[in-house]
Amino acid sequence: MADDDRTPLTAAPRRDAPPTGSTPGATGASTGEDIHPRAREILAALTPDEKIAFLHQSQPAVERLGLAAFHTGAEALHGLAWLGTATVFPQPVGLAATWDTALVERVGAAAGAELLAAHREDPWVSRNVWAPVVNPLRHPRWGRNEEGLSEDPNLTAALASAYARGLKGPGHGWRTVPTLKHVLGYNNEDDRSLTSTSLRPRVLHEYELPAFLGPLRDGTAGAIMPSYNLVNGRPAHVRREVLDRLRDQTPGPLLVVSDAHAPTFLVELQRYFPDHAASHAAALRAGIDSFTDHGTDTGPTRERLHEALERGMITMDDVDRALLRVLHVRALTGELAGDPPPDGPPIDDLAHRELAREAATRAVVLLRNDGTLPLGRGTRLALVGPMARRVLTDWYSGTPAYTVTLADGLTERLGENAVTVADGDDRVVLRSTTTDAYVERAADGVLTATAAHAAAASPASWTDWGDGVVTLTDTATGLLWAAEHGPTTALTTRVGGWVAQESFAPRRHDDGTWSLRHLGSGRWLRVQTGTGALAAEGPDAASAERFVLHRTGGGLAEVAAAAAASDVTVVAVGNDPHLHGRETADRPHLRLPEPQAEIVRAAAGAGRPVVLAVVSSYPYVLDAAARSSAAVVWSSHAGQELGNALGDVLTGAAEPTGRLAQTWPECEADTGDLLDYDIIAGRSTYWYSEDEPLFAFGHGLSYTTTELASARLAEDRLGHDGELVVRVTVRNAGARPVREVVQVYTDSPTHPLPYPRRLAAWAHVRLEPGGAEDVELRFGADQLAIWDVRSSRSAVLTGEYRALVGTSAADVRAVLPLHVTGAELAPRSLAAGLAAADFDDQSAVVLGDRTPERGDCVQLAPGHSRGWVTFDDVMPARRLRLEVARQGGGPASVEAAVRGEASLPWRSLGPVVVPDGGRYDWSWAELRLPDMGEDPVQLRVTLGGAARLARLC
Repeated sequence: MADDDRTPLTAAPRRDAPPTGSTPGATGASTGEDIHPRAREILAALTPDEKIAFLHQSQPAVERLGLAAFHTGAEALHGLAWLGTATVFPQPVGLAATWDTALVERVGAAAGAELLAAHREDPWVSRNVWAPVVNPLRHPRWGRNEEGLSEDPNLTAALASAYARGLKGPGHGWRTVPTLKHVLGYNNEDDRSLTSTSLRPRVLHEYELPAFLGPLRDGTAGAIMPSYNLVNGRPAHVRREVLDRLRDQTPGPLLVVSDAHAPTFLVELQRYFPDHAASHAAALRAGIDSFTDHGTDTGPTRERLHEALERGMITMDDVDRALLRVLHVRALTGELAGDPPPDGPPIDDLAHRELAREAATRAVVLLRNDGTLPLGRGTRLALVGPMARRVLTDWYSGTPAYTVTLADGLTERLGENAVTVADGDDRVVLRSTTTDAYVERAADGVLTATAAHAAAASPASWTDWGDGVVTLTDTATGLLWAAEHGPTTALTTRVGGWVAQESFAPRRHDDGTWSLRHLGSGRWLRVQTGTGALAAEGPDAASAERFVLHRTGGGLAEVAAAAAASDVTVVAVGNDPHLHGRETADRPHLRLPEPQAEIVRAAAGAGRPVVLAVVSSYPYVLDAAARSSAAVVWSSHAGQELGNALGDVLTGAAEPTGRLAQTWPECEADTGDLLDYDIIAGRSTYWYSEDEPLFAFGHGLSYTTTELASARLAEDRLGHDGELVVRVTVRNAGARPVREVVQVYTDSPTHPLPYPRRLAAWAHVRLEPGGAEDVELRFGADQLAIWDVRSSRSAVLTGEYRALVGTSAADVRAVLPLHVTGAELAPRSLAAGLAAADFDDQSAVVLGDRTPERGDCVQLAPGHSRGWVTFDDVMPARRLRLEVARQGGGPASVEAAVRGEASLPWRSLGPVVVPDGGRYDWSWAELRLPDMGEDPVQLRVTLGGAARLARLC
């Protein structure tokens, strides 16, 4: 983010160091915030030591004040999580596919009610909920894609507000206090605490912040959580200007909770501060109110904050300001007044089960259909693939009381004898070359290489998830092999845990034998002497047990046979949410895993129509075989009712109503670099991409045909503060009922700045066969705004715009021209100074930190030796002054050039000397500008090596 830094010009080198004392008002005037009176009373009664202790996530009880122990944070991302049995709703990326705020609010209300039921049973269960996740889904390789809602920040904001509103509950009291995650620019897991997100001001204000500002402005969220990553070179947990802006846009006090371990990471991983007292002081001054660190052990946090007080880095005013917000959140729920938690439905309420089925059904997206769907009652069906009998949950799921698989759902609808299931897994038994015995499962679940012959062995289902990862399931019990501590067992029902213990990497040796490396520990399976038990103890492949693998059935042959005997084959593929992409690990690629692609090819080889059913946490790039399927449907991991939902849609018992909230790309290259957050320069996301998608944002088919019979604007000339009214007539031209989603996008092909195509409004229309309805969609002209870096404000510029009406970002049925009278793009003045981060275009540069606590600068992107930034419409001047510094050792160069028009060659102004010094040793260098007349010019600054650029004047 570019600061409005008006530092006086000076010719002498300058070092900017973080202040050692507190900064009054740095996090907003907390004494002026609308803090609950009871919170102020409690604050006045606490001792200094108690105040410090209350800044940790786990707050101790204070009996003399009637305060119970409390902690921030409960998980309810798509239903109550981590507390045992709970209703499991579709993943957020699936809920978003409903495009239905009312439905999402009902799901949020159910999740909030179940959390409250857990709190009534155990008061330690926090009513501060760490959900929803509102990071826009910029890149589909992000490991946490399943946790987000949409690629579009406006849709994200609307759905996040709805879910948070449900969690919060009706009325003035707060059933729970939702927390928005994660501020800011967080879309990668690999090295997530070490990577720096480069966010130019336009991307920050137009794409990243709106997803957060929606729920904050409407008062449905009471807290936010910063992200692990750095932003423009500075850790997000000390990005004070971002936290200030979010607080400024929130009607009430806003609690800021750190992410788990992030305060410690500021020193031990990011090495941004010299010690923990300095890091904790900086975080507190930046606006962190509650430190989530060291679990329930408050000791380290208290010690670090006490030391910061003793060293004068913070004052008790800083502590009080943060603590008031912590206490305010507790007061919102009535806890500080001694109010008992309100009554409500229990966990796994029948109404919640029905809602889970409704949400899962509404979230199914029909992507392609040649008429094969819906399946008729007399269809002989082959159901093949790894998702045929699996209902999988993710890291932030609860434990469902029951599950309905796709096999269950289709069998119920088509008849028990109409469905043949073949998951495509190989059935295997393993023989140890050490004991010359087969692996069997003992009564206690321990796996031992002790069976004397193959008939006594315990067969396993070998599921190949691709890219060298397999799971093994005991076929008799359906329980997974797992190896954490001690012997390997078959006792668990699903892959899970912060470190999954149920996955293995097989290695085939030249002699045909196999070894298995346990991925959770990184160690190899070996056979223990004496007991014969399998254990993950081998430090290397040489110490691993060699197994002879006997395939006893299943596999691709079973898939091909089932497909050949069917009328239609449904191939159910997708991901396990704990493998190949999850929190802490990004996806290796976007393709279907090769073993699943082989299943698709085996099914297609039978010559029968193939329906591809994808159950996943993210989009895929599909190969030729998958693309040639007669039909393609997608569902997220939709929870306990997955099988009923897909079964209803595939057989036509329910109409398909889902719409993609995220683009499915044609090829992997179309998504750009995972770490390139500059969607403008990178031409990424559907906002800027010029690539044809496989399935566009907003896409989704039905079993009928809808027509937009007419579309018009109520007015085609507006002021910047006006309201656009789009009137559309929608007609159902088919023989089945439909729920269409009419979508309105805006763009401006003649805009003076790069301008996106982005979602502005949408409406659901229910139509019976042959029916028609008039729909009116309204939105403010302020949705046409861009962030004007020249004035550091949001502005709607005068010009020609278009409202695009259709059923997806790519399926536009009507283009409605619109003239808007608004602001003018003012020329830049060197006299007023330009922030380097406010460039108009760039190549091979990223933003860095100008000082440890304030400001941004421009520097070369990793792996590049030269890069440049340009500034348009700069008024001519006699001189150009550049504020420069050096990042590390080695060569550093800065050159400037100017031209009158884009068609003219650049005129070099010569190089600038970058003095030796540290990354914060800023100095000014001066260049003479040629006489360019009176018209604005374009300015380019080229950086080389270790050079950094902060300002121009």
